[in-house]
Amino acid sequence: MKYLAERTGRLCLSLPSNRLGLYLALRHWCSPGQRLLMSPLSADEILFLVLAAGLRPVIAPLSPRDGNIDAARVDLAGVDAVLTTNLYGLPDDAPALSGKILIEDAAHAMGSSVGGRPVGTFGQAAVFSLSKHPGAGSGGVLVVDDEADLKALTAARDELMVPGSAWADLWSVAGSTARRAALRLDLVRPALWLQRALGLQEPRQGYRIALDAERLEQVLGHAPSLPPFDRWVHADLHRYRARRGRLARWYQDRRMAGVPEERARRVAGVRLLAELPTVAPAVRDDLGQPLFRVPLLVRDRDAAITALERHGVATGYLYDPPYDEYAPGLTEPSPDPEPARWWARHVLPVDPVYASRALPILRGLQPPEATPPRRP
Repeated sequence: MKYLAERTGRLCLSLPSNRLGLYLALRHWCSPGQRLLMSPLSADEILFLVLAAGLRPVIAPLSPRDGNIDAARVDLAGVDAVLTTNLYGLPDDAPALSGKILIEDAAHAMGSSVGGRPVGTFGQAAVFSLSKHPGAGSGGVLVVDDEADLKALTAARDELMVPGSAWADLWSVAGSTARRAALRLDLVRPALWLQRALGLQEPRQGYRIALDAERLEQVLGHAPSLPPFDRWVHADLHRYRARRGRLARWYQDRRMAGVPEERARRVAGVRLLAELPTVAPAVRDDLGQPLFRVPLLVRDRDAAITALERHGVATGYLYDPPYDEYAPGLTEPSPDPEPARWWARHVLPVDPVYASRALPILRGLQPPEATPPRRP
């Protein structure tokens, strides 16, 4: 946590996952029934965390430049709080959104900045992920300014955590180490085949987990409460509330220590991919951002994914369809949904650390035939 404490200048709370930290922040600063402005595109579990906190998701219009909330087109007067996404590390316009309670989801943006100020320093709280830039497999950090808030959040964390397991920690560390080795040794293709053959990937409907609307409707009455929503929130990380033991904490510290050293590799990959005609426009705004993924906007995204896998490059972190189409009735829909649909259909996130390996495929990709229609 030392790196994040120094980078943000804030107090840090260690967590078993980023998603637990987001729930704690939403419950601490927001009241049940309040309206939360959020991006239409983010991980599945984020929507369920908002519902578990008893909040009403208000879906913002999306900017096709960066895939984040289009701050110039939102009405903050109609909401009580804002949750940013900082998609793939491209920062939200936090200064423009800070007139309300602001919670920053900084999972993708550990090294990103807005106007020279680090992401994670604008809102009442920010939550970072140790499974993204550090590649630690699990873990999160919640950062705040006030000692009283930290104390209350620590108590709330301890109430929600469940007992851990040394064997589960060992399996998690071994799995994370194996994934990194597969990437480094160019063994992604056989690793993906083995995962699928063993049924180790979370079942999904397209790119989203199964909503199971009927069962979800049954648990909505339990909000605000997190455990009833576990079956949705724990997607791809079933131990998101489990205490981590000494081995897991050692591995997280070890992986965090390498983040500053990897920054240069990420930035070099960002600059390489920024030369492609398919790169999202906002990537070129600041070529010094160490993005988690570089978003390209391509004509046939699914065919590109298949071609990349054949070339030993895995693609993930796809959030399609947008929340208001994925969970109609559970969200207040965006006033202009088309840009989000267009982005979700065409975005191809590429790891800048392995940009050179992907380039032979990426250079042959074409941009979408049309730009997204926007309502006036």
